[in-house]
Amino acid sequence: MPNPRTAHPIGVTGATGRLGGRVARRLAAAGAGQRLVVRDPARAPHLPGASVVSAAFGDRSAVHTALEGVPAVLMVSASETPDRVTQHQAFVDASAAAGVEHLVYISFHGAAPDCTFTLGRDHWATEQHIRASGLRFTFLRDNLYADFLPAMVGDDDVIRGPAGEGRVAAVAQDDIADAASAVLLDPGAHVGATYSLTGPRALSMDDVARTMTAELGRPVRYRNETIEEAYASRAGYGAPRWQVDAWVSTYTAIANGEVAGVTGDIPQLTGHPATEFSALLRRGGSAY
Repeated sequence: MPNPRTAHPIGVTGATGRLGGRVARRLAAAGAGQRLVVRDPARAPHLPGASVVSAAFGDRSAVHTALEGVPAVLMVSASETPDRVTQHQAFVDASAAAGVEHLVYISFHGAAPDCTFTLGRDHWATEQHIRASGLRFTFLRDNLYADFLPAMVGDDDVIRGPAGEGRVAAVAQDDIADAASAVLLDPGAHVGATYSLTGPRALSMDDVARTMTAELGRPVRYRNETIEEAYASRAGYGAPRWQVDAWVSTYTAIANGEVAGVTGDIPQLTGHPATEFSALLRRGGSAY
């Protein structure tokens, strides 16, 4: 008798990345068949029960071909670009045309048309397009990645940004992958659901610095910047304005309290507590 989990493959995008790759490995361990939709097949992981197809989000024809016969798909958001929403819309439309029944979309905590974190607005627009498509959906609204917090530290061991005394309920990517895998293995139980995936507590940037100091054995501190200082300190990277806006608004979203809420959605979906930031650092999860 065929295993119902492998009767139809699960579509997974972003399998060459940190989050999509984690999900793909978990699904393989669970015995699920997969179709990994990637831009560069040479970078795709080699997993039992997984086939690899090449398709960029904005290539409707390639996405349509890649997803035929795939009822449920994990849609990890595309790389940050000015036209990301357009790419997402093309992927959603091609998925619907290919006969996909259910999209599990990796969104952002508090996604809204006017949220402070500028890229969260892209996620809101994508959610709205998915709703309008007629596809069944589940939205996984991730908080900021706890794995990314160490990357905020400069070469001088200082975290700089206009976060003030705000807090962030940052979530470990392993926890997100556990939650996404649980949904993909039983999508019918999560139709129309929106989950806000967070860590177990909200941390200030001073808390983050103190935890890193204790766990990594080097003194890390936080320096609160004004918004003007934040733009000035990032000017040397030569990044386009929209990208600098995103970098700075990561901190101002913390300052505004928009990413401070802690939920129980990780334990609900995974059956285990959300990972403490200190535990993430101890197990070597700080390399983003």
